[in-house]
Amino acid sequence: MPNPDSAQKTAVRNAAAVIVLRDRQSSPRILMGQRGANAAFMPNKFVFPGGALDPADHEVPLAAALPDICAMRLAETAEPGLAQALAAAAIRELWEETGLVLGVPGAWPGEVPPDWQSFAATGHRPAASPLQFVFRALTPPGRPRRFDARFFLVDASDLSGDPDDFSAASDELSHLQWVSLRDARSFDMPFITEVVLAEIAARVTDRAPPPSVPFFKNDDEESLFLRLRGAGPLGPRVA
Repeated sequence: MPNPDSAQKTAVRNAAAVIVLRDRQSSPRILMGQRGANAAFMPNKFVFPGGALDPADHEVPLAAALPDICAMRLAETAEPGLAQALAAAAIRELWEETGLVLGVPGAWPGEVPPDWQSFAATGHRPAASPLQFVFRALTPPGRPRRFDARFFLVDASDLSGDPDDFSAASDELSHLQWVSLRDARSFDMPFITEVVLAEIAARVTDRAPPPSVPFFKNDDEESLFLRLRGAGPLGPRVA
């Protein structure tokens, strides 16, 4: 007999978020914005730029691919071919929500997808090589929206243009600002954002990839804390 609750389960969408860090050696700051009061997911909270994967993100010709270790870790417990699409989504969401460009000058080969036309109009192609995969979290069951979110860290020095120029940003996030890493926890933010911040703070001066990537896996059966190491067929390991 069918489970009467099965129809009520919220579909999980792949998503990407970007933590932009500047002045990491002196007074580290991160870029955050506030979600609207009427947002269906995390209203009024201060968050990193990010959002759901779009179908077109799978087809975007990246000018530079993700580092191999990041791609390997993103591939663990995920459908094949997702890593570069998630990187593209991270770059697109960063552009849409902040007006900041992570890319290199150049013309696009072929037709530009509709969701990428404003990015392409800046004269850049998206480049994923500066991105560092640092965290993954699956929204717990029972929420109005659920995401399998991958968090990427990038240094502000890798952006094209002025990191203080948000003039091209959409209205998805308000109060865009560079927040001192020391003071960030005084902002009203989701619990998982606080956890990610703690990970970043612990490695703020180290630009090398982390030894492993934390994965908070909250599904219908259990909640696990895993470590993604790019372990190939062995998959992730419980910390």
